[in-house]
This record gives sequence, C-alpha cells and structure tokens, in this order.
Amino acid sequence: MRIIPAIDIIEGKCVRLSKGDYDTKKIYNEHPLEMAKEFEAHGIEYLHLVDLDGAKSKHIVNHRVLEQIASKTRLKIDFGGGLKTDQDLRIAFESGADQITGGSIAVKDKNTFSAWIREYGSDKIILGADALDEKVAVSGWQEESTEDLVPFIQKYQKKGIEYIICTDISKDGMLQGPSFDLYKKILKETAVNATTGGPGGVLDTLVPGVKLIASGGISAFDELPRLAEIGCEGTIIGKAIYENHISLKQLENYILST
Repeated sequence: MRIIPAIDIIEGKCVRLSKGDYDTKKIYNEHPLEMAKEFEAHGIEYLHLVDLDGAKSKHIVNHRVLEQIASKTRLKIDFGGGLKTDQDLRIAFESGADQITGGSIAVKDKNTFSAWIREYGSDKIILGADALDEKVAVSGWQEESTEDLVPFIQKYQKKGIEYIICTDISKDGMLQGPSFDLYKKILKETAVNATTGGPGGVLDTLVPGVKLIASGGISAFDELPRLAEIGCEGTIIGKAIYENHISLKQLENYILST
C-alpha cells in the first residue's frame, strides 16, 4: 500500500481543515516545499497536493507551489482542487503533476471529465469521490450532490477509471479513524469477476476492480496495516502527521518493510 502524505494549500501555505470547513484553517508551514523535502528525506515517494484556493475559486490557483515542489523534489505528485477546464489541466501537468484528481467536475461536467480519461489515460486521471453520508460532495465540499457514492464510482469504472480517492468528509481532519466499512463496501461492489483455470476446472473469482486510495480520519499508525489488509491501494495521511500522531520515521520503516 502506497503512503501518500497530503499538503493542502491556501495562499501558498501548508494548512489543514476539519471536515472541509475553511473556517477551521490551521497553518502548519509557511513553506510547503520544506514539508515536501522532509517527506522525501524519509523515503516517501508520493504526495497528494490540494489547491484549496482553487477548489473555492473553481480554477487552478496555486500551480506555482506545484511547480516548485515538482522541480525541487523527486516526489510523484497527484494534484487536485479547482481543475475545471482543459487549460487548468494543461497548467497542472505542465507544472509537474504526475496525476490529477477531478472531483466536482466529474459530477458537474461528466463529458469533460470523461474526455480527460480518454485523452490522458486512466493512469493520469484520478476520480475524487468524496462523500458525506454516501452522497458525493463537490465544490471543495461546500455542496452535496444527489449522486450516490458507489453507483457514481461504478459509472466511471465502466468508462475506464482506475484510481479512486475517497474521503469520508465526516472523518476528515478529525483524527477519529478512517471509514473501514465504507472502503470495504466500495472494494466489494467494484470488484469484477475473473475466470481462471485451476484444479478441477474453471473457477470464478473476484479481483479488485479499482485502485482505492483511502483518505480522511487517519489517526494512528496501526490503522495503516488494516487499510492494506482490506485492499486499499494507497492511503493519504494529513493531520495525523502534522499533529504528531504518526511520525515520519514510522512511515519510513513501514515503507522499508513492505
């Protein structure tokens, strides 16, 4: 399971919110590049970078931060927040993003998001399926849509999407543990039948259908093996790192042992 620290950006600074509420903003570092370099120094290879100004403004804003981190570290960055147009997407990739995450646009402009999957490929486009009470939320979690979470994921699975970042908003930033049951449900309902040969003839088995990245609520190191055990492909860790609930040394050791 990949370990993916999160850096959320407001006005160029590294912040964290609780349940997506901008009024709960807490600044952890004035210089996101410093945090990114610290992650890299502990053997971390991936970064989840969120442009919260972009999410609110509905267009990319903090691409300079992306460019700085991408040019001065070797981290593989997935970038999201405010990506609404083809131009936003071009700016993100030209600024150094390895992958982009689309959330609101996947709900509000399905044609454009589907076109991105076709044009850039499923290894470059991540579906941001964030939800409250299993309803998909959009616009930096300021709005709840009418989309039910699992059917929403299944629709895009049929269009070729592979990577899913799912945040249970009620858990985000609360340090109360992730939504294990929700992730089990998603993995079960997106699994696909595979026909394999075996002793005694043909056998139908279920294989993972999506690469699910857990996000929100991570509060302790021992939750990570549990997420790996249920089949999560990666996990995004934010406040647990910044509030010293999980140390970078623990993450370094975990990466080395897997």
